[in-house]
Amino acid sequence: MSTAATAASETTPLERGLTTVSIMLATIMQALDTTIANVALPHMQGSMAATQDQISWVLTSYIVAAAIMTPPTGFLAARFGRKKLFLVSVTGFTIASMLCGAAVSLEEMVAFRLLQGAFGAGLVPLSQAVLLDTYPKEKHGSAMAMWGMGVMLGPILGPTLGGYLTEFYNWRWVFYINLPIGLMALFGIMAFVPETDKKPGLSFDWFGFALLSLSIGALQMMLDRGESQNWFSSWEIIIETALAVMCLYMFIVHMFTARNPFLEPGLFADRNFVIGLFFIFIVGVVLLATLALLPPFLQNLMGYPVVTAGILLAPRGVGTMIAMMMVGRLVGRIDTRLLILFGLFMTALSLYEMIGFTTDVSEFVIIRTGIIQGIGLGFIFVPLSTITFATLNPHYRTEGTAMFSLMRNIGSSIGISVMTTMLTQNTQVVHASLAEKLTPFRMAMQSPWLPDIWDWQTRTGAVVLNQVVTAQANTIAYLNDFQAMMWIVIAVVPLLLLMQGPKRATSSNDEHMEVME
Repeated sequence: MSTAATAASETTPLERGLTTVSIMLATIMQALDTTIANVALPHMQGSMAATQDQISWVLTSYIVAAAIMTPPTGFLAARFGRKKLFLVSVTGFTIASMLCGAAVSLEEMVAFRLLQGAFGAGLVPLSQAVLLDTYPKEKHGSAMAMWGMGVMLGPILGPTLGGYLTEFYNWRWVFYINLPIGLMALFGIMAFVPETDKKPGLSFDWFGFALLSLSIGALQMMLDRGESQNWFSSWEIIIETALAVMCLYMFIVHMFTARNPFLEPGLFADRNFVIGLFFIFIVGVVLLATLALLPPFLQNLMGYPVVTAGILLAPRGVGTMIAMMMVGRLVGRIDTRLLILFGLFMTALSLYEMIGFTTDVSEFVIIRTGIIQGIGLGFIFVPLSTITFATLNPHYRTEGTAMFSLMRNIGSSIGISVMTTMLTQNTQVVHASLAEKLTPFRMAMQSPWLPDIWDWQTRTGAVVLNQVVTAQANTIAYLNDFQAMMWIVIAVVPLLLLMQGPKRATSSNDEHMEVME
């Protein structure tokens, strides 16, 4: 009997319940911070005098740091002990949250969000591992259901809670709220989570990890800073691009030549796994890029209060949760590729409807498209996780899950950066196109029913007219972003034909029963 199984059999139901509550608080806290700051972005932007593309660094810095620090979690837990790493992660995450709340400049905020992401990277995989060790094998299904519900509570509660705190207190409270949650999780973990055996002899490919981290970091810096630095006319962008390409090349060479590389080359010999990585990258692009675009659209262009914007975004998470509960019963009964196809169709449908958004779009339409998109993402995520690892050698499973999470986070950060850059550029292009058509010689501009304040012969009239044109250009730029994401989703559909279908559920169940016997 394994140590984990022995520990699970010796714990009482009360101890399991208290352990579950403690680690789920940490999981919810980390999941909450992926979305809670989104609705507060317009308020942070004004407070820190940042441009629209600069304020997105608050999101991308957190995601990139979490992506980079996720792969070493397993090694650090084995080397220093899971409980000790859990305590350090919760403490560091809570302190970094307090620093984010106290930040007075964009530079400070980005630095503290990097710390927050680095410490929070291990919270989700650690909580999953502790739950599996706490519950006996026959209850692993219910334990993972609880864990999944906790992970999904973040996207659901985040926008609403963030909107409430920003409206009635201050945007800084979206970070300060982590203090009581973090303290409760910390004391609970200290009291109820057992320590695991340490393995001091383990080795980790720190050189390969450093190369991959530098490549990801340089790429993200290039994407975040490119717009403000006029892209490749700036030496900074050229150097960051060269560093990203060079480190990625060195990492690939190292992976094929090192004795114990950070990622084994055999991992990428599985076709399903490689295609699954590409799919989860696209899911990451659509998942958080949409959440980064909608709050400014609702608040800045439609004039919604921050609380209302948060409430309008919450049904998206509800749709995802409903879909994940439904798809859990369908996996194994219906071809997994068909479930993913349905999820892609629903996601593309929601983005197609968003292309028709105006500043007068009704709340019902916003909620409906959010639910449809949430259902689509829910139908993609669970089947994709299943089929990606269906044919992967169990030897590569630990590395594979780390790479899967890494690609999702990279997709999210790159998606936010690219879509924000496109938004800025398209706003300028469309503004110029609209402005050149506003001449005194157009009959529409001579209509007697036009507002008197639009008189461009006065300074005030020219300013007001420019604001109207800017708002219209910004709206069209948002719709262009939604359209781009729709085509991205449609473009990956043919890749489903390259994926190998799963085995019949009956045979897999029979094999599972044989293993159990």
